[in-house]
Amino acid sequence: MNTMLDVVTFGEAMMLLVAGQSGPLEQVETFHKRTAGAETNVAIGLARLGLNVGWASRLGTDSMGRYLLAAMAHEGIDCSHVMCDAAQKTGFQFKGRVTDGSDPPVEYHRKGSAASHMGVSDIDEAWLTSARHLHATGVFAAVSESTLPAAARTMNLMRAAGRSVSFDPNLRPTLWASPELMRASINDLATRADWVLPGLEEGHFLTAETTPEGIAGFYLQRGASLVVVKLGSAGAYFQSNADSGYVPGFPVAQVVDTVGAGDGFAVGVISALLDGLSVPEAVKRGTWIGARAVQVMGDSEGLPTRAELVAAGL
Repeated sequence: MNTMLDVVTFGEAMMLLVAGQSGPLEQVETFHKRTAGAETNVAIGLARLGLNVGWASRLGTDSMGRYLLAAMAHEGIDCSHVMCDAAQKTGFQFKGRVTDGSDPPVEYHRKGSAASHMGVSDIDEAWLTSARHLHATGVFAAVSESTLPAAARTMNLMRAAGRSVSFDPNLRPTLWASPELMRASINDLATRADWVLPGLEEGHFLTAETTPEGIAGFYLQRGASLVVVKLGSAGAYFQSNADSGYVPGFPVAQVVDTVGAGDGFAVGVISALLDGLSVPEAVKRGTWIGARAVQVMGDSEGLPTRAELVAAGL
């Protein structure tokens, strides 16, 4: 285990089965096995850039759990706080393929999974606060009734320890009891973060604001020091207490798979800010990695190494 971690994240990893061809999932006969999970996508991306990353979760001891644990360890991620429970099952999902650049169909099989049994007792405070930064998402909070208070607790502990916290709302309506509960819970968590990273549509739903400037202002007024609103192919808008502006997106010849783009964007912004770069530079890195992510089939295949980042001048 690393004595000093750069980033820690808590969340559910799932085995991902990606369709080998387009069409309705029930008609697809071949699938490719990959890893999935908003937090683990970010963990993988940061680890590939050379940061020391810790991931806390629960998995079953089934073949899917063993596959995921090995995949994360292979990326150099500290998995010392991943509990493997023989009594629980690992979650998995199917993802279809599309040819028109739209969002692919995704089918989850995660209810009652090992990760859904995570709670406040899974938090090792000393390990968590040994890190410089916590990346949190709205997905972990939504997995079960016990993960929501756990998510809030991790953010509170890091803020109290003087560490930085990023938060991606990452809305998953199917995991929440109601849209109202989702809005209230996500906005409550966002008040515990330094850097808030909503998408434009997410931000509109959460804040009722229609512009990137309005969305950013909503979270700045509630305690954030930086808000970056993702604008898809148009890039992103950032606003802090000191500065604001638009950063254009990177052109993409063909969109293969939109899933994972937001996680790639988070990897770019978080890594650059921890590297000491300016906010505009961090957002530029985020848009570049997000653009790479949509050009590949899996959720994390497009995440670059540090050498690729340097070669791109980012």
